[in-house]
Amino acid sequence: MVDSILGLFTGKTIPPEVIIFLISMLPILELRGGLIAAALLGVKWYIAFPICFLGNILPIPFILLFFKKILALLKRTKLFGRLADKIEKKVMKKSKKLDTAKSLSLLLFVGIPLPGTGGWTGAMVAEILDMRIKKSFPIIAAGVFLAGVIMLTLTYFFPGLFGF
Repeated sequence: MVDSILGLFTGKTIPPEVIIFLISMLPILELRGGLIAAALLGVKWYIAFPICFLGNILPIPFILLFFKKILALLKRTKLFGRLADKIEKKVMKKSKKLDTAKSLSLLLFVGIPLPGTGGWTGAMVAEILDMRIKKSFPIIAAGVFLAGVIMLTLTYFFPGLFGF
């Protein structure tokens, strides 16, 4: 998936730092995809990490503030009602796993880079669990940082794992 997204930018005049920032803002890919893209584009790790971290963190406050409101609006429409229900059920299922020891669970959920986890999903889960933004945002940021350290280590110091 990262390769196909990189293909959109290849040969263009967009700096690689902008590309990895934008990739890191996307749901699913987030910082993990941004760091892989950075390694493929030859961006030094000490430049890539803060760019990808900031790109991943930027959407989180908006998700924490507006996720429930947007979901409620979507549920009222014919076009997006089913999709909103599906998203809510998926997030509720993930939130049940985090119900005990919310803070540590949220940190590990965001911080261990596995499919279906990350800052976006963590923010949605925090909202469903009614965690206060003052509490959930630093935990999610720490989780993104942890995921970044793990992915940075795997991507830059063990590149053979990803085939480059």
